[in-house]
Amino acid sequence: MLPAAPILLFDSGVGGLSILRALKKAAPHAPIVYAADFAGLPYGSKTEAEIAARVPALLGRLVERYRPRLVTIACNTASTIALPAVRAALDIPVVGTVPAVKPAALQTRSGVIGLIGTEATIRQTYVDNLLREHGRGATLIRIAAPELVEAAERKLRGQANDTAVFAGVIGRLLAAPDAEGMDIVVLACTHFPLLTAELAAAAPPGLRFIDGADGIARRILHLCETDFADAPPADGLFVSTGSGLDASRYAEALLPYGLTRFETL
Repeated sequence: MLPAAPILLFDSGVGGLSILRALKKAAPHAPIVYAADFAGLPYGSKTEAEIAARVPALLGRLVERYRPRLVTIACNTASTIALPAVRAALDIPVVGTVPAVKPAALQTRSGVIGLIGTEATIRQTYVDNLLREHGRGATLIRIAAPELVEAAERKLRGQANDTAVFAGVIGRLLAAPDAEGMDIVVLACTHFPLLTAELAAAAPPGLRFIDGADGIARRILHLCETDFADAPPADGLFVSTGSGLDASRYAEALLPYGLTRFETL
């Protein structure tokens, strides 16, 4: 493995920046290639068959081109559907992102947990298994909020969002059957932590939001067997499917993440 071999983060759009934010906090000098599948966005409205076919094929092309040391599927929907196929196809470590049900179950006091995800994520048996294995008997209230994916993309493009979007999501969640007493909400799409402040502003006092970014960052560095402390600073690369014009709209927002170079796949 070359010392400069990057970590590849892959998402349908800019949601994986929530993972990159945690990773750069833990390892500021880690070399990064971030890949956004704008041509396939959004994943949450696609069928399982579409995602299972698209994600391994794209990652195969990305790994061949950029020779990363590790791949992170920084997308809950893609991870819950395509992670086993990607691991079978690649000969390097692959880290997935899964809803933070386990830490939420450890932290809830009421035993009622909310989960906001895409349509594809919330219907996966993977989530049922997480609840059964790690839920500690908690009640899990799930809602789909596809509008938050576009809201996060708009935010990163520097465009304003209507606050009614966030109020509507919180309202649907709290109005769900058995939601009384809910005290913690799992953000089960990597786009959603980019909107934590907006969701919190729309939520009642005491309702907390949780995601798995910090734990995923720790897992990445554990598998890399380095924190890159001795590595020189490196400009990160942002790769996108679709037109280069799409990526250029995010250029200013990507600077704090160290992503200063752009390519299309």
